[in-house]
Amino acid sequence: MKPSCLLSVLLACLVCASWGARADDLSVAVAANFTAPMKQIATDFEKNTGHKLLVSYGATGKFYAQIKNGAPFEVLLSADDDIPAKLVKEGAAVSGSQFTYALGKLVLWSSRPAVVDAQGLVLKSGDFKHIALANPKLAPYGAAAVQTLQALGLYDSLSPKFVTGENITQTHQFVSTGNALLGFVALSQVLVNGKIEGSSWVVPAKLYTPIRQDVVILENGKGKPAAEALMKYLQSATATAVVKSFGYELP
Repeated sequence: MKPSCLLSVLLACLVCASWGARADDLSVAVAANFTAPMKQIATDFEKNTGHKLLVSYGATGKFYAQIKNGAPFEVLLSADDDIPAKLVKEGAAVSGSQFTYALGKLVLWSSRPAVVDAQGLVLKSGDFKHIALANPKLAPYGAAAVQTLQALGLYDSLSPKFVTGENITQTHQFVSTGNALLGFVALSQVLVNGKIEGSSWVVPAKLYTPIRQDVVILENGKGKPAAEALMKYLQSATATAVVKSFGYELP
């Protein structure tokens, strides 16, 4: 091999080695309601940092159980602030790494037009067979739905009509497929280009405990550059613009 060719090969190897030392894979657990914005954030993050995100979406409560049972997640984007704080207290997450990345909004939604009115009075009419909500024991948006119905004095009368999803994604599917005429979902799931298809009522925030969605580095991700890079990126102007575009508020 000519010296010039050998030099080129060596330089290429050095570049690859340098990139491999810098880039890393990161296992991230993400609350189901944040699926759409996270997909966009992940693409931008990988393009800008070289790190690769291995993302799993699901119910926050279920992720907690999996983490406690040894699941190899390194970062958790929760649908609440309680579980990240609990993981820190239990020594399963890094103290000082937790912060709020989004404030969620609950919406009563139907895929059909003219079903849900702008004041949510359809709930009082009870003129529907099923209403979907996420499991309140696993999903904070489900807990918010229960709080809303309790605040309106409608929980007992409507509970026989509940169709319960394991997470907010399954709940959305129940409504979008017509298995339930209407249901409580995350605003981010039904907001498309700033508009909501079908019919909806954005639930007033005073009817439920604020949905503070926190992120935290788990013990498996402690000291990992990719984890630190993601935490920093989530607070960047690029990421927060994506968060806001999906109907979330920022703290």
